[in-house]
Amino acid sequence: MPVESGSSSAARQVKQKRKSHSLSIRRTNSTEQDRLGLQRDILEGQDSKLPPSLRSNLLDLFSQIEREFENLYLENIELRREIETLNERLAAEGHTFDGADLAKGALKTKASHSTSQLSQKLKTTYKASTSKIVSSFKATAARAVCQLVKEYVGHRDGIWDLSVTRNQPVVLGTASADHTAMLWSIETGKCLLRYTGHQGSVNSIKFHPTEQMALTASGDQTAHIWRYMVQLPTPQPVADVSQTPCEDDVDFSDKDEPDCEVEGPIDCPSIRVATTTLRSHQGVVIAADWLVGGRQVVTASWDRSANLYDVETSELVHSLTGHDQELTHCCTHPTQRLVVTSSRDTTFRLWDFRDPSIHSVNVFQGHTDTVTSAVFTVGDNVVSGSDDRTVKVWDLKNMRSPIATIRTDSAVNRISVSVNQKIIALPHDNRQVRLFDMSGVRLARLPRSNRQVRQITGLNSGEHNTASGDPQGYFRCACLHI
Repeated sequence: MPVESGSSSAARQVKQKRKSHSLSIRRTNSTEQDRLGLQRDILEGQDSKLPPSLRSNLLDLFSQIEREFENLYLENIELRREIETLNERLAAEGHTFDGADLAKGALKTKASHSTSQLSQKLKTTYKASTSKIVSSFKATAARAVCQLVKEYVGHRDGIWDLSVTRNQPVVLGTASADHTAMLWSIETGKCLLRYTGHQGSVNSIKFHPTEQMALTASGDQTAHIWRYMVQLPTPQPVADVSQTPCEDDVDFSDKDEPDCEVEGPIDCPSIRVATTTLRSHQGVVIAADWLVGGRQVVTASWDRSANLYDVETSELVHSLTGHDQELTHCCTHPTQRLVVTSSRDTTFRLWDFRDPSIHSVNVFQGHTDTVTSAVFTVGDNVVSGSDDRTVKVWDLKNMRSPIATIRTDSAVNRISVSVNQKIIALPHDNRQVRLFDMSGVRLARLPRSNRQVRQITGLNSGEHNTASGDPQGYFRCACLHI
């Protein structure tokens, strides 16, 4: 007949205590709800200058805080009892021999380890509970309304990047895994031009600051510069679309989206030859951008390097090396000769070309996973996003620590910052797009589709475009009202 060991008996006692403790918490919660309800009635009866709705919201939040800390307190007491029980059992099992000091040391080590686990558990629980409460405070700070403005259909594969021209005519550019880049009329949604010069996936597209030129990066290990001339069609009257609140439970159903493969745009002219081809990389060119003035461009590649080229001569000016793994993105400052590159090595680097005779580099290690993108704002800030589910805002004058940190529930793809309103748009792997201000306060969430969002770009002060990685090359324009 098997004999139950002391350790299994202790484990069974601990489980029984936990079960009885959970029951006691439920009973306590039921009685506490009555007590809190009585306290709330008393508080509501008192005079206050706060609006009734705001005061009611505050009372609910403080009640949640009290309940969370009370549960933590009860759990802390129970865990301390378990620690004392384990310590007593270890002391009882310690035999009296010359090595008593050894048993004492083991007891001390066990108690220290249990205390450490308790501290970590309390810290984790506290962080999770308080983050929900703080999020509810932030959610009341601003209310935004989103509405679907237009849908663009034409690519035959996923769309990796979006960009808008900085001069007239204002058009929208898209880069796709179907080996093409397209230019679109923002108002009508019509395809104006298609570039087919690449032999691989087109991973990014950026427009020249003053001329009608586009820069595309591709999986064929090259970057192309090509000129375009488009004529915008006459915009048609837009039907009034009812506004939809930007709540988390608002989704677009599958019936709103095309069910068949897109055959491609009708009567869309094509360009097949690039004006300039930039070759030097030994791997996929994942991103490219124009430096201020448009005379030089920078490219980022999976070969762990970024290259700086002269546009007129196509010559390689600098090879920017130092990253330990593949690069994921590059971005240039809108008014200064600064470049920021991000990488899978969890870092992003700031390259300074303001002095023609020498260029400096600074390495920033603020993330714990792949840095998917880092972008400049109009001022002196850099915003970085990562697969570690955080977005951080940095001050160029003091980059030792971020001035704001945004924690999310999903990996962040290529982020975008609105030029006029300083709004950070975050596309996530979980098909959501969230909007925050520069201090990290959440403003809104765009209605969700059933496709993974890879990139978002701002059209103007009130509109954002989202790109998806689905095989039908489908993306939307949503208008934001704040």
